[in-house]
Amino acid sequence: MNAKRKTRVHVVSDVHGNTEALARAGDGADALLCLGDLVLFLDYADHSRGIFPDLFGAENADRIVALRTARRFAEASALGRQLWAGIDGDRETVIEEAVRRQYAEMFAAFTTPTYATYGNVDIPKLWPEYARPGTTVLDGERVEIGGRVFGFVGGGLPSPMRTPYEVDVEEYAAKVEALGEVDVLCSHIPPEIPELCYDTVARRFERGSAALLAAIHRTKPRYALFGHVHQPLARRMRVGSTECVNVGHFAATGRPWALEW
Repeated sequence: MNAKRKTRVHVVSDVHGNTEALARAGDGADALLCLGDLVLFLDYADHSRGIFPDLFGAENADRIVALRTARRFAEASALGRQLWAGIDGDRETVIEEAVRRQYAEMFAAFTTPTYATYGNVDIPKLWPEYARPGTTVLDGERVEIGGRVFGFVGGGLPSPMRTPYEVDVEEYAAKVEALGEVDVLCSHIPPEIPELCYDTVARRFERGSAALLAAIHRTKPRYALFGHVHQPLARRMRVGSTECVNVGHFAATGRPWALEW
């Protein structure tokens, strides 16, 4: 009797412009899952990379990263307003043009099939223009892969960073609720557990979701997969029977997280 064929998926999050590695991320897998944050606005490890330094220079990127790291968000916002005042053109239009250039490259790098959801720095309204056949975008929706049900919840919750795709707590909870019971719960942000939300390099708690944590307790998925926190205090932990896993900061590692069954 022939053994049943295994299914393997690769999972990435926080791609932030790493197009070269993204083109290889699906190699050897039956499907690629992307949990968001394709856009590179500002690289906290290399302040010369991203939309912000392209517009304002690496020195100003150094300044704004220092302010944000020190949690001086009001001063960082004031610096941002000052810099934007010196740019010709509408802020939203300038950013959207830069994001479009990044999306054109990254969506072209997705292998088939890819299942993707938005991160907090993504611009959802642009995705339909770049998602090719073979790439399925899901947000508050489910898909079956290899006999297992995967549910996807995109975006982030309101934060002092005021990133592009932050939704209010009630809207986010409604998306989680719409999934029902799934085998694998996929989101950009983590469940609201301190060890999973604390970034040891940025030295701050990122925003996690109480709705995700409640769903884990209630529906007991096999896995809860997420990203968002680039250098977490804990990369994985078990909540009841659910294995919660930060799939990694793909922009830095270039390596997908693999799940096989």
